[in-house]
Amino acid sequence: MTITHLGHACVLYETGSSRVLIDPGTLSSFASLTDLTAVLVTHEHADHVDVPAVLALLEANPSAGLVCDSRTAASFPSATVANPGDTLSLGDVTVSVLGGTHAPVYGDVPDCPNLAYLLDDGALLHPGDSFFVPDQLVQTLAVPIDGPWLKLSEAVDYVRAVRPKTVLPIHEGELTDVAKYVGMLGAFSDHSMNGGH
Repeated sequence: MTITHLGHACVLYETGSSRVLIDPGTLSSFASLTDLTAVLVTHEHADHVDVPAVLALLEANPSAGLVCDSRTAASFPSATVANPGDTLSLGDVTVSVLGGTHAPVYGDVPDCPNLAYLLDDGALLHPGDSFFVPDQLVQTLAVPIDGPWLKLSEAVDYVRAVRPKTVLPIHEGELTDVAKYVGMLGAFSDHSMNGGH
């Protein structure tokens, strides 16, 4: 199993025979990917789903299915709508759909549906824009480290709550000094950081 961070919230999860892409948004590099099994989208925000680019990606990967929430699905001609509590089989990858709502952004800014995806019984948790804590043990947590809806102390608290074996910092696309934030996250949460390479 290999996990590759493709920028911002985008992560590629690969097993021997399956390739699952999560959150291919506007701040990510994924256009050249082939042989995808599925594309998972946590929520409708453009930094998590670049609709024109995802449509082109799906055309280049005709056997890949798209999985997303109902609001995001409205932007695509064909998508599987997932809800918290669903379990999906995507090639040889099992996905538990968790979460439900985007973390509060600010004041009266409306929230939106946000799915968290737990792959292969905890091998990877991608929470989208949330701090969803599953009941299961997590091997690798993709933890957001920047955004208008979070501060670094919340990311540290999230790592401490989930207690993963490995942390993969994501959601850094608008930062100017990523290494500084990754270093602070590691020091404060007492975890070694995995750059996803």
